[in-house]
Amino acid sequence: MKTTQILTAIIILIANLGSAQYVIKDGSDLLSLKKVPQEKAYVDHSGPLSFSGEYLYYTIHCFNAQTNKPTNISTIGYVALVNEAKEFIFEHKIKLDKGHGYGDFFITTDIPSGRYKLLGYTQWMKNSGLSQVFKDDIIIINPYLADQTLLLNKTTANIDKNNLDKKSVTDSSIISLKTSKATYLPREKVNLSIKNYKGALGHGSYTLKVKRKEEIDVPPALNSITYGNAYFNADKEIKQTIGDSIFLPEQRGELVYGTVKNTKTGLPAENLPVVISIPGKESLLKFSKTDQNGNFYSYIRKDRKNPMAVIQVEDQSETYTIEKGTPKHIDITDLSFANFRLSKEQADYITGRSVLNQIENQFFGAKPDSILQSNPIDIFNGGIPEVIILDEYTRFPTLEETLVEVVKFAGFRKVNTSDAYIRIGQDFKSYDEDYNDFPAIVLIDGVFIPHHEKIRTFDARNIEKISLTRDQFRLGQKEYQGIISIETFDANFLDTYTAKNNLVVPFTQPVAKKNYFVQSYPPEDVSYDRIPDYRRMLFWKPTFNITDSDYNFEFYTSDLEGTYEIMLNGFTTYGKPLTIIKEIEVINTNLN
Repeated sequence: MKTTQILTAIIILIANLGSAQYVIKDGSDLLSLKKVPQEKAYVDHSGPLSFSGEYLYYTIHCFNAQTNKPTNISTIGYVALVNEAKEFIFEHKIKLDKGHGYGDFFITTDIPSGRYKLLGYTQWMKNSGLSQVFKDDIIIINPYLADQTLLLNKTTANIDKNNLDKKSVTDSSIISLKTSKATYLPREKVNLSIKNYKGALGHGSYTLKVKRKEEIDVPPALNSITYGNAYFNADKEIKQTIGDSIFLPEQRGELVYGTVKNTKTGLPAENLPVVISIPGKESLLKFSKTDQNGNFYSYIRKDRKNPMAVIQVEDQSETYTIEKGTPKHIDITDLSFANFRLSKEQADYITGRSVLNQIENQFFGAKPDSILQSNPIDIFNGGIPEVIILDEYTRFPTLEETLVEVVKFAGFRKVNTSDAYIRIGQDFKSYDEDYNDFPAIVLIDGVFIPHHEKIRTFDARNIEKISLTRDQFRLGQKEYQGIISIETFDANFLDTYTAKNNLVVPFTQPVAKKNYFVQSYPPEDVSYDRIPDYRRMLFWKPTFNITDSDYNFEFYTSDLEGTYEIMLNGFTTYGKPLTIIKEIEVINTNLN
C-alpha cells in the first residue's frame, strides 16, 4: 500500500469527522478504512523498578503492523502510566519522527508505592483494544509515604501473559558491543564500540542505555525480542464494521477538532468558518469550516510553545456554543499487574537507595538536561515584517490613534458596514494589480482578533511593539491583506480576552525533546571533584540510528559500585528485533 493511497483514504474520512470518534457509515467507508494498516508499538524504558526521586526514561517505537517497519501513518504516539486502580498517572503525547520518539517522567514523592503498567499506543491502535497496546510492568517504591499497603498485602495479583518468560535474550551475530575491559574504577571512562557485521541487515533504530542491574528480584522489562514474540499476532487491520465507532489516526500532526452548535436552537452550525489560534510570541493560526453536522477539524504540525488554544467563530449574527473534542481513554478494565511484594529484608536496601537519590537530586543543578530548541515559528510565512517599537515614538492612548499617527500603511476603515476593520495598504507588485478591500489578519499576543471594531480603543500604553507585513494571504476560504501582530509588555492579553463565540481551552503539548546530560571527568577539569555521583543510569541515548558499520561512545562510571548492563535494544529497518547486552563491573579496588 503506497503512502499516498493510505493518506487519501484517511483524509476522506477526516472530512466527515464526528465528535470523539468517527462512525463507519457504509461499505465504501469500511473498505477505505481496511486499506489503512493497523499499528503496534514498543516502549523501551529505564524500569522495571523505579524509586521516588528518579526519572522514568522511555523511547517509543511505532510500527506498521503489516510490514513491521516504522509507521508512516501516525505522527503522534502516546506513553501512559496506569496504577492498579486503573487511573492514569500520566499520558504523554509524543511527536514521532519516522515512527520513533522519546520522553521522561520524574517520579514525585506523592506517587505511592505500587504496581503500575506502562502503556504505549497511537490513537489508531485504540481501535484494536487493549491487546494491541504495548504493556509492561513498572514497580514504584516510595519510602517517603508511611502506607506501603499496595506492595505489602498478601493477595495474589493476576500476571499479564506478556510478562511471562521475559528472559534476557541477546543476538550478537549481527551487532556486537565491546569494551576495553570488564572491570572499572568509580569515575573511570568507558570506551564502548558498536560493530555492525551485517551491513544493511543491522541498520535500524535502537536505544542505547547503561544501567545498574537491580539488586532485588523484579519482573524483567520486556526487551525487543520478547516483545516481537508477544505481539507477533497483533491485529493487521481494524476489526470494526459498518455502524461502529473508530478512533482516527493523527497522520498530519496533532488533531484538534470539535463541534459548533447554535446556542438558541441547539442545532449544528453548518458551513461556519472556525479560527484556531495558539497564542504566544511564536503563535500559530489554523482555519477550518464546520460540516453539515457542525464538526470542524485541523492539524497542528509545528512545535507550538503554548498549552492553550483559542477557538473562535467569526460570525457574530448568532450565538454559538463551541466544544473541543477529546479522544476517550482506551478501555483498561482487563489490565493486569505483576505479582511483586516487598519484604522486610529489603528495608536497608530501600533506605540506602533513597538516601543516594536525595543526594543526587541535591546536585541536579550541576548536571542539568537541556531542552532541544525546535524550529522557530514564523507567523509571517517568510515575509520580512516592519517592526515598530512604540517607546521610540510619541505615545497615543488608543490603538486606533496609534495606527493613524505612528504606523504606516495600517488603519481602521469602514466599507458598507457599521463595524470598522483594520486595513493594511497593498504593496503593489505591478501597475495593473487589482485593488482589494480585504481585512488584515490581526493578532494580539498571538490571539486572533476576528472583529477589529472591538479593539479600536485598546489601551496602547500596554503595547510594546507592532509588526506588520503587506503581503496577501488566503486562509481557509477567505482573503486577507497583510498581517499585523501586536505584542503587549506583559504578553497577557489572553488572560483578559473575552469575546462572543469564543472558547479558550487547554491543549496538551507534546513532550519536549531533550539533550540528556552526560557526565564526564576529564583530567584537567576539577569542577566535579567535590560533587557526589550516585547515578544508576550511566548513559541514556533514547534514539540511535545505525546506518554504518562502526560506532564509538564513551561514558564515565559513577561512585556507585556494582554490576552494570550495557544494552542496545531496538529494531532493524526490516522490522527484526535485536537485543544485545554486555555487563561490566564497577569496583573501588583502592579501598582497604
